[in-house]
Amino acid sequence: MIEIGKTIVSLDVLESKFCCDLDHCKGACCVDGDSGAPVTPEEALYIEELFPLFEEYLSEENRKEIARQGFSLIDSDGDLVTPIVGKNECVYTFVDESRITKCAIEKAFFIKNTSFRKPVSCHLFPIRITEYKRFDGVNYEKLKICKPGRACGKSNNLPLWQYLKEPLIRKYGEAWYGELKLISENLPEKNLEQ
Repeated sequence: MIEIGKTIVSLDVLESKFCCDLDHCKGACCVDGDSGAPVTPEEALYIEELFPLFEEYLSEENRKEIARQGFSLIDSDGDLVTPIVGKNECVYTFVDESRITKCAIEKAFFIKNTSFRKPVSCHLFPIRITEYKRFDGVNYEKLKICKPGRACGKSNNLPLWQYLKEPLIRKYGEAWYGELKLISENLPEKNLEQ
């Protein structure tokens, strides 16, 4: 573990190779989970405000679930999350022509140039942030559904922290990311199978 500002970063974040491979995983992270994606109160408000800009990409079933459950809710762990539809699918998803599950909020971001891309927890995945009183734990959540991403990252020799540069900067800023980069570049060489 390494300490940067008010974060404790797992070495897995620096040493693992990763690059999403949607052609193989089909967006499994949007449909595989016990509850919806974690959101901040501010993100929940953005989602509600921007809903008219992305609701056209959602199925009728998903729109009905949003009307029934709301734009966000508190899950069984007491966390603010996006609602789910069915057993485990985020209510803000749609399936594209390639049968890949994607985020309707993000689609609006790219097509309509909205200001909000998607919840930062989604943007950072498979990095997960655990907020404690004095620091954030920044960890790599190594899930079976992301096996194609690990293979793609390894074949491209792309470290997880570099792949997630944009969301890490979004969460912690340029200076924090610069320190992470410097630390990574000065770590001893490892031959880990990630």
